[in-house]
Order: sequence, then C-alpha cells, then structure tokens
Amino acid sequence: MRNILIIGAGKSASYLIKYFLDKSVTEHLNITIGDLETSNAKKWIGNHPNANALKLDIFDKSAREQAVQNADIVVSMLPARFHIEVAKDCLKFGKHLVTASYVSEEMKVLDSEAKAKNLIFLNEIGLDPGVDHMSAMQVIDRIRAAGGKMLLFESFTGGLMAPESDTNLWNYKFTWNPRNVVLAGQGGAAKFLQENKFKYIPYHRLFRRTEFLEVDGYGRFEAYANRDSLKYQEVYGLADIQTLYRGTIRRVGFSRAWQIFVLLGMTDDSYTIADSENMSYRSFVNSFLPYSPTDSVELKLRYQLKIDQDDIVWEKLEELNIFSDDKKVELKNATPAQILQKILLDSWTLSPEDKDMIVMYHKFGYELNGKKHQIDATMVCTGEDQTFTAMSKTVGLPVAIATLAILNNKIQSYGVQIPTKTELYTTVLNELKDFGIIFNEKETEYLGYNALNE
Repeated sequence: MRNILIIGAGKSASYLIKYFLDKSVTEHLNITIGDLETSNAKKWIGNHPNANALKLDIFDKSAREQAVQNADIVVSMLPARFHIEVAKDCLKFGKHLVTASYVSEEMKVLDSEAKAKNLIFLNEIGLDPGVDHMSAMQVIDRIRAAGGKMLLFESFTGGLMAPESDTNLWNYKFTWNPRNVVLAGQGGAAKFLQENKFKYIPYHRLFRRTEFLEVDGYGRFEAYANRDSLKYQEVYGLADIQTLYRGTIRRVGFSRAWQIFVLLGMTDDSYTIADSENMSYRSFVNSFLPYSPTDSVELKLRYQLKIDQDDIVWEKLEELNIFSDDKKVELKNATPAQILQKILLDSWTLSPEDKDMIVMYHKFGYELNGKKHQIDATMVCTGEDQTFTAMSKTVGLPVAIATLAILNNKIQSYGVQIPTKTELYTTVLNELKDFGIIFNEKETEYLGYNALNE
C-alpha cells in the first residue's frame, strides 16, 4: 500500500478525500487524514478499510514529523501560513508535498534542496491559483505552437451561487473565507497592463471600475480588478504582452453596492471600535455618520452618499438589517471589518439546500499570420450540496489528481513549482473533464482591451 497523508480536513477537502477513497483499491492507497478536529474526516471516511482519521496538532512537532515520516506523499490543506513547517518535515524525511496555496517566499527558498533530493513540492494546484494556471497555459502554449504572438490575456474567477440558490438582492453568499471577501482589494492599488501602459486602481475606486462578461446560459456578470495582475507576466512567459488583467467575478450590481461599505469605512481592519460588544447594527452604521439632533440614520446615510430612496442599492442595504436596533454586534474590541463580516454572515451564510457555483472566464488575444484573433474560454461548475460544493470540487480534485500523478511518476519535474508545465497541466485537465470541469472555447472578434467602465 502507498500511504497518502492529508493534513487538514476543512470544507475544501471533501472531493479530495472521496477521490482517494474511490481510487484506493485499484491504486493501492492508504489514506490518513490528520486534523485537530477529526469529525469531518470520520464523516467522510465512514467505515472505509483504506482510510483512517488521525487527531493531529500541527504545532506538535513530534506528532507532525511522525505522521509525515509514515507517508509516501503529503497533501497540506492547511491555511497557507502553516505549509512551511510541513515542507521542512518533507525535506527532512524525503517526501513529496502538494498544496493548493500560493508559493510563499519561505517555500521558494526550499527549491534547491528539494531538487537535490529529487522531491516535488507542487503548489498552486487548486482553483485560483491552479485551474486558472493550467487552463490558461494550455491555450497560450497552443497559440505559441501555431506561431501566434500573445497580445492580450484577461482572466476572471468567482465563487457565486447557483441560479436556483441565488435568492437575495446581492446575488451573493459566502462560499469561502468571509474575511477574505470583506478585505478584498486592500493592501495597495490594483496593478495591470492596458495596451502597453501600466494602470493602477486605488482601493477607494476599485469597486467602481468593473468589466462586464457574458457567459452563455448564465447571463451577465461583472468583474473588479485583482490586486496584482503583473506577477503573472513572468509566470506565464508573457514578457511582450500588451494587456494583462485579472479580476474577481460577481453578479452585476454587487460592486456598486459594496462601494457603500468602502466609502463609509466599514471594511477597515486597522483599528477597533470602542464598546463594540454592546453596539447595535444601527449604532455601528451611525458611528460613521455626522451627528444630527433631528435626522435619522437612514436619512443621514442617504444624504451623505447620495443614495435615492428608490435605488436598488438602498434595498440591498435594508435587506442586511443594518439599521436594526435589535441586532447586536456582540464582538469585543472588534474592527469595522470584523463587525461588517458579522452582519453579512447573518444574511449570507449558506442554507443546507443551497448550491454554489464557480465561474471562470479567460480571454486570449493574439496575432497569427498578420491577423488578430481572440479566444474566449469559460468554465462553470455547480455544487451538489453543502458537502460536495463546487468550491471543494474545483480546489480538491486538481490537488488529488496531481498527487496521484506524482505517486505514479507521471510528473517528474523536481523542486518548488506551480502547474504551468505541459506534463502537469495536460494530466490534470484531461482527468478533470471526467468530472465535468470543462472549458468551452469560442472564437470572437478581437476588440483589444475592453475598457473598464467608470
């Protein structure tokens, strides 16, 4: 038997674990799932003879090292900041490592040592990053092989609600880490390339600069810019690209309403609110507005931000119950962002019957034989239920497929890497098709950069 150690059994691990269980007999796999809380792992394993749940505290160095030493390959589904200690254990005991997280600077440092020991430390093999890398490189490499020159690359991804579960005015619920949603776009201006010009969007304008996208069968979406699109220029070998832009997908209208929170200061995570545990939602909103002995909180907010009473944005705010005196924050020494997250969780937490949806959209502009062309590639994946979500499917399956490919020596590029090489993305993308994760391509008229709307 070949031993796979999975560290971390969070929401993204359901499809990952099921994949290994389904393959365990034919591939001779024994799966150990290590987590501080083993309830999820035990639920997913059931009575399967080739798997076991291990109570594992990753801060217990001795226990962690023992678990790694007993494995043939390690999959870390931990939060990104904890991968490095697992990676050092893998180096010590000569084990391959797979994660879905961005390559950290600490991980990069391990590259030469991993190569010296013929080890693969594969990162960024989830959804975004992961499926985005692989699906993009497959088309980019095909264009280059035909003699084409890349002119434009735009890429967008969003975790949304499936149409049948799209039941609120925001057309949104939390399908992944709520804190990341609340803090999205902070930490510096968004950077991208437009027609050979460097462009920047400061945080306070980010949600008012959106690009519209049409996906056949699913309607219209909008996208706002990710923080740094330029880091993909070298990764994808696009040194001469004229336009390079990456963004996050939402349903049309989300960003305009979210801008209200930005302008008020509710997404700020840099200071705490006095007596926050005793505040009502209404008093929280009022704390960002001028004092008035006569005007209501609603009137002050509409006046300050110039929101008409019949504006759909106003209805979206009311839907969140943010003007309620009965709803309490109940968070001590909380930042505005933490309080906003609490308010949103009341309305945007998934119901048991809800299904999520992943939408990914790539645009490839290129020149071939003196003519300009464009390919649009879209992928839509819908979840089954709250265990087997679209998010867990598109994150967990690429991790699982790549892990087994490494065990079977189908991937032999050693060192710290991401899935941009042909041997890797071909293997993973081909098998993802069996699970309905398929990109639909269509040739469109090359229009150059679709200018962001103000």
